[in-house]
Amino acid sequence: MKNIYLQLFTTFMKIGAFTFGGGWAMIPLIEREVVDKHKWISREDFIDELAVAQSLPGILAVNMSVLVGNKLRGLKGSLAAAIGTILPSFVIILLIAIFFVRIYDNPTVASIFKGIRPAVVALIVAPVLSTAKSAKLNRLTFAIPIVVALAIWMCGVSPVWCIIAGGLGGYIHYIVNRYSTMCSKKGGKE
Repeated sequence: MKNIYLQLFTTFMKIGAFTFGGGWAMIPLIEREVVDKHKWISREDFIDELAVAQSLPGILAVNMSVLVGNKLRGLKGSLAAAIGTILPSFVIILLIAIFFVRIYDNPTVASIFKGIRPAVVALIVAPVLSTAKSAKLNRLTFAIPIVVALAIWMCGVSPVWCIIAGGLGGYIHYIVNRYSTMCSKKGGKE
């Protein structure tokens, strides 16, 4: 078996090197590699880790790599995966900083960036749809992201408050379900 640390590093380096558009654009690739190809975590765990990664400060793809690496091999796994994710971007940004001044006004480069934009939008929409499908949404859970998006966009509500409200709502839902389960068990014994 191949060294798991090297596998984590190379898998996340490949994701980091060949994905444009940031964290959300990387999610389908991370899911394909981590869930489907290597079977390091289940699809349900992936969705849970995605929710945690979104809640943490920092870059979504790096947060995901740290969580996956930690689940597999603790701190060393987290470091291997995170370095793999960060290294390609670091090298690319370094090269751009060195050479971008020379190619900034090049019409070919401008056309390439214009061509990449629609692909990036598609790469962002795809994980949203696949996550929604995997999360087994019902009417209420389908309405929540729409209401939150509208609250942020139209009313200027801070995303932080939305995350806090979502966490509190989930906790209250858990308590209510736990209480109703305990009541139904007591009622069944009498």
